[in-house]
Amino acid sequence: MTPPFGRTLCAMITPFTPTGALDLDGAQHLADHLVTHGCDGLVLSGTTGESPTTTDAEKSSLIKAVRQAVGTRATIVAGVGTPDTAHTARLAREAEKAGADALLVVAPYYSRPPQDAIEAHFLTLAETTGLPLALYDIPSRTGVRIEPDTLLRLAEHPRVQAVKDCSYDFLAAQKVMSRTDDLAYYAGCDEHNLALYAVGAAGCVSTVANVVPGHLRAVLDAFDAGETARAAHLQQQVTPLIEAMMSNGLPGTVTAKALLTALNLPAGPLRPPLRPADRKTADGLRAVYDGLTTA
Repeated sequence: MTPPFGRTLCAMITPFTPTGALDLDGAQHLADHLVTHGCDGLVLSGTTGESPTTTDAEKSSLIKAVRQAVGTRATIVAGVGTPDTAHTARLAREAEKAGADALLVVAPYYSRPPQDAIEAHFLTLAETTGLPLALYDIPSRTGVRIEPDTLLRLAEHPRVQAVKDCSYDFLAAQKVMSRTDDLAYYAGCDEHNLALYAVGAAGCVSTVANVVPGHLRAVLDAFDAGETARAAHLQQQVTPLIEAMMSNGLPGTVTAKALLTALNLPAGPLRPPLRPADRKTADGLRAVYDGLTTA
């Protein structure tokens, strides 16, 4: 399947100024850096982009600024998911006006609606704009799955084009991919990037790409070139950084911002309730990063 939104997508952090305001100049700098170093898609205002604590107006301003910075060099996928269908639809319309190419829509969280309600939620959004949708399945955060049969029914809508998969259900992902050619799968968990790609996924949406976009792209490049052993080796090389950033008890937003700050790239503070990594954690992250990039 041709990747509808690119192949190596970064779930980009949202830079803030030292006072906590939206840093549009920093966002443009970071977006240009990420695209220059290997990303062909950027996901804005996802959880990694601190969407729960940015305003609707800030989300639109971020899309406009990043579009100006990257032009047509990368696809912009706007995160618009909320637990409220009407609010999500408003965000979708504003994202379309601001210049997004596609929408990332998470399953409605906390209220745990049944599958028919989840399906109706997504279908409403598919009819709200002319933009294609990527559905975000992350039950550990939302409290509810998008079940395989629901995904298969939704894939019949022409604007439902992709899934960002954080279900940790590898069999279910393969089940859906084996039964439809109309739904592109993207690995949403960096440890699954190569594994899911090898069985037919379109690519990845990566938090770790904030700091090593070229390394993650190289894994997929090697696989596409038929160099499967090299692809596996490259994935194994980046695994310690994936573990350090994503499995140490802190959100990926926190660890990504700690590393970006250390690398003198735009990041800035986090908005409460998130708090910055402590010095020991930040130093440990930098040591793992240096071990990868100087190898």
